[in-house]
Amino acid sequence: MTLRFLGTTSEDGDCPTLYEVEETGEIVVQGDRLTDLEHLAQLQDVKDCETFVGIPRELLTRFAPRA
Repeated sequence: MTLRFLGTTSEDGDCPTLYEVEETGEIVVQGDRLTDLEHLAQLQDVKDCETFVGIPRELLTRFAPRA
């Protein structure tokens, strides 16, 4: 799998950040893990292998807009 850096809204190059899997076009999201139990309880169909991150909407609209 080859990741291509798409962009970040972080001032210091940390996270949140978006990458694209070059072979599939899927988007990979790097961000702070969601840990609030109230928010986690609202998620549906969660697999044991999944984790969730929060990112600003601006990151998606700026670096991964719909074609």
